[in-house]
Amino acid sequence: METRELVQSVCPPIAALGSRFYFDPGTLARGKEAGLDGFRLYVLGRGGVLGDVEATVVHSAFGYFNPALVAKIWNSAKEIMAPRDGGRLYMECAGAFGSSKLGGVAGLGTFNAAADKVIDAGLVDSSAQALFAAVASEPRSDETAARAFQNVAVLRELRGSLHLVAIVASGLSTEMAHRVRRPDDVEMFGWTSDAQVTDEHRAKWETAEALTDELIAPIYSVLDSAEAQALADGIAAIEAALAE
Repeated sequence: METRELVQSVCPPIAALGSRFYFDPGTLARGKEAGLDGFRLYVLGRGGVLGDVEATVVHSAFGYFNPALVAKIWNSAKEIMAPRDGGRLYMECAGAFGSSKLGGVAGLGTFNAAADKVIDAGLVDSSAQALFAAVASEPRSDETAARAFQNVAVLRELRGSLHLVAIVASGLSTEMAHRVRRPDDVEMFGWTSDAQVTDEHRAKWETAEALTDELIAPIYSVLDSAEAQALADGIAAIEAALAE
């Protein structure tokens, strides 16, 4: 399997699958125990790996959201739990989700070996990828199914961080990128619904998508053909398991 083919095959499902634990009932229950509602757990959990930083730093790593919304949720959440504790809790939630959903999936050992190799390659030079570097530096479980889903979540942040770089490089604001990609979710991300998406915005989005593939391909190229197949097969198996 060619690297570009692998990237285009696995990255879309990784993007969809890696967020599946965010608002899962098990995750929400862990957040409730800690005094955090679902949205505060999401912001503190994803952003907490960056440390006890200002909300502007979190927004710089997230993109897409209205900065005022990030500040409101982040500042109130970190009054309840220390950010690094929130980040670690979120990774534990990802692992628990994997354990509960993927225990019977075959081939996750070879998937993890390939995923770990991609993540390690991404960390060799993670310039401009603060969120990926931070979450990839958190400990991941030694239990196969738990680690498999944690790896999916980390790989999601790898492409997400590079996509943010590509969007900025393509001259598109993350607000408009979000409006192109998720037009029905703009208010949930703190924006009003009145801005108009133009053909120019869509063209810049397509440019950013292509550039993201160019940026991420060298990282995935560390895999040999067998490892690439193991990664692709693992993502397909995880996708099938979570569709049940």
